[in-house]
Amino acid sequence: MIVSGSTSQSLAATLATELDEPLAVVEQTAFPDGESKFAIDAPGERTLADVDRAVIVASTTTADAHLEVLQLQDAAREAGIDEVVTVLPYMGYGRQDRAFETGEPVTARAIARALSPGTDRVLTVTPHEPAVCDFFDPPATQIDAEALLAEPLRSDPDPALDEPLFLSPDAGAIDVAETVRDAFGSGEVDHFEKTRTSGTEVTIEPGNAEIAGRDVVVVDDIVATGSTMSQSIEVLQDRDVGRVFVGCVHPLLARDARSKLARAGVEAIHATDTIERLVSTVSAAPAIAEEL
Repeated sequence: MIVSGSTSQSLAATLATELDEPLAVVEQTAFPDGESKFAIDAPGERTLADVDRAVIVASTTTADAHLEVLQLQDAAREAGIDEVVTVLPYMGYGRQDRAFETGEPVTARAIARALSPGTDRVLTVTPHEPAVCDFFDPPATQIDAEALLAEPLRSDPDPALDEPLFLSPDAGAIDVAETVRDAFGSGEVDHFEKTRTSGTEVTIEPGNAEIAGRDVVVVDDIVATGSTMSQSIEVLQDRDVGRVFVGCVHPLLARDARSKLARAGVEAIHATDTIERLVSTVSAAPAIAEEL
């Protein structure tokens, strides 16, 4: 049975179809003091006694979403379900994977420790830092969804992309660009070079690949505020780039990120539904289903 968190309803429904498993009924109660309660039930004529496995699907984009997962896990355990699997399409706080100064928390580790007792297995999609899987006590598996970003790039652009250039924002993300290029089937790969010119200024320059008049796809695992991405695209515009597309697994798109990218001249943004946004043009459900 697939149990949907409130942040991942479309993805959970798609996954239920992919696996041909029922989608649980999830009810939320809000109390006057601000507390909430989430309860699960089997759909239709089924009962929870008929359920052997509960797959909880919830992106933890907020602190409330983390609490919701904890309640859904506990509800499944309380119902006596034999196996609980927790799928975190997007793991919030996953980028806080280390303490940079004394007295700082390793928040990703704290989150993993909180979620571990309530589950038998964890799946997380394209974590920013793969090492976060090591913080969980039960087995935790990283699912790579970058290749899915090639699907809308093959089908949507008109005219079609012809030998595009796949660019990552920095050298550290070039493997993401390579994966999307390989799945697309053609094109070059390069990355932006960042050079600090002063204590407060950084210049961004594309690599050695030809830019003028060419379709470019800027690829990253996550777009958060859009500041670095939009700055990079503005540099491409100064080089007389052709069309510019953005591909990312996790479209966090905080605050005015979408507007920044539009002002920079992005033709289209393609992302997965690990975070459900209007730009979620491809589902991560097939990649998750393979691991289940």
